[in-house]
Order: sequence, then C-alpha cells, then structure tokens
Amino acid sequence: MSRSRKPDWLKTRPPSGREFADIRETLREQNLHTVCEEANCPNLGECWSGRSSGPSADANDRGGGTATFMLLGDRCSRGCNFCDVETGGMEPLDPDEPENVASAVAEIGLDYVVLTSVDRDDLPDQGAGQFAETIREIKRRHPGILVEVLIPDFQGEKRLLEKIIDAEPDVIAHNVETVERLQFPVRDRRASYEQSLGVLEYVDRNADIYTKTSIMLGHGEYDHEVYQTLADLRERGVDIVTLGQYLQPSRSHLDVKRYDHPDKYETWRRVAEDELGYLYCASGPMVRSSYKAGELFVDAVLREGKSIERAREQARQTRAK
Repeated sequence: MSRSRKPDWLKTRPPSGREFADIRETLREQNLHTVCEEANCPNLGECWSGRSSGPSADANDRGGGTATFMLLGDRCSRGCNFCDVETGGMEPLDPDEPENVASAVAEIGLDYVVLTSVDRDDLPDQGAGQFAETIREIKRRHPGILVEVLIPDFQGEKRLLEKIIDAEPDVIAHNVETVERLQFPVRDRRASYEQSLGVLEYVDRNADIYTKTSIMLGHGEYDHEVYQTLADLRERGVDIVTLGQYLQPSRSHLDVKRYDHPDKYETWRRVAEDELGYLYCASGPMVRSSYKAGELFVDAVLREGKSIERAREQARQTRAK
C-alpha cells in the first residue's frame, strides 16, 4: 500500500521538553501504557506538556494536562485495519494496574484522566472488572479528578456495561469509528455499527453520565453517510462527538482516501452542534477521540456543578437564540 503525502495542516512537531520526558519516565516506572504512545497520536506533545508535574511541583501549577491510559495490556484481541496497536499474544492482566494508574495520575499532576483499553475478548469479563476497579481507585485517592472512560463494545453484554456504569466515571465514550458502510474493512469483524450504537444507547438510558463517540474521516465516506452517522448517534442520546482525520500508521494499514480541509471540519462542527443538537463537537484534522479541547469542555461544565440535563437545556437555549 502507498502512503499519500500529507497536506501542510497535518504537520506537527515531535513531542519534546522536560514535562514530556518526566511523564514518559513515570509511565515506565509504573509499567503503564498510554494510547497516546501506542497509537502514535499527533497531539501527544500538546496534551502532555504545558504544566509542572511530580511531587515537588507547586499545587497551583499542577494539573491541566491530559493523558489517556491504556488498560489491560498493550496487545489487542482484535485486528482493526486502522489501528497501530499490536494484535494477539494476549498476556495475563496486571493485578497492580489500578493502583499504578492512580499513583501515576498523582505523580504526573493530572486533573482529568482518560482510561481506554485494548479489546480483551479472551477474558471472561472482557476486562470490565479491571476497568471498574481502576475508576474506583482513582476516585478514592483523588476525589476531585474527573475520569472519562473510552470503552470497548464488550460484545454488547449489558452486565459488563453495568460494571462500568456502577463505577461512576464522569464520561463514558465508545467509538463508532466510521460510517456504517465502511465498518469492515476499517474495524474488526467482531465490531459492528449497530452493536456500537446499542452500547451508547444503553449507557444513555441507564446512567446519568455524559456519552461520547468519535468518527474518523478519510476512509472514503460520503458526506451523506457522515451526516447519517451523526444523526444516528444523536438519536441514541450521544452528547459529545469528535471528528478527525484518519492517518495511515504504516504501509500495512488502510490507505487514506482523502484529506479534508479544516474548513470542512468546521462545517461538520456546525452541523453537529447547531443542527443536530450535540452538546459539544470537537472537529478538526488533528482531533482525536481523547482530545484536550473536548475534555476541557467537560471539565468546565462539571466543575461548575451543572447537571447533565441543565447543560443540555442551556445548549438548547443557546442554539434557539
């Protein structure tokens, strides 16, 4: 497969600096993985930098950063054709992972943490229990920290979704990834459009928690398919959506079919918020599902003490003006 030339608006500087190095060292010491590194996220430097960290940092200077911890190991039981995470060779869970993540959150100086994972179809509970335990350990040690989880589909098993809901994260995200027509070859065949919609709908109906999803553009989707996907997700009660450009991780992954200009992403943002009624949409070529701008929005809403329904009502009133 070929790798097409990236337009200028997709060029970023490699991450560097003391804060970046400190965070990476902390993660290595705790035997932790982040999706930021595993998926070669282009925003890694932006999210990890710009704050003091570590136990010696002044309390007023800490926080404000975002890191997405990848639970359940660094190997996935599925093989999605857009993803750079290794597949197969599954290993036992690390029983110390929940405590290590909670310790790293304090060491790095985060005030908003995102937890995601590989798929673990090989485990009896597909890793839901470890997810829940990690949420609770972070909340127990750091009551003021907001926790977002980006979960697998858990094969649509409601009892496993309930484990996540009962742990009371502040946001539950699950990515539909692409439009219905392109679910395969983009995603593993064990994933499906309807299954992902069902996960998000179940969370919305059974938890007073923000729901979130992400769509990658550039796989050859048509505009009417993107619109339909946004409409389907909103109909299932999704509050927050992100749209970003798919970037080919290597020559063995799917080709990029198209690079959309930033103006096109701004159009989708307006459609999502103004027409379809999403509470918030982060849309841009460099936007990813765990993206600092979206997390800052949720952080601001929750720290103001607004209920989800109040935030939704204010958004409706703003759009009506």
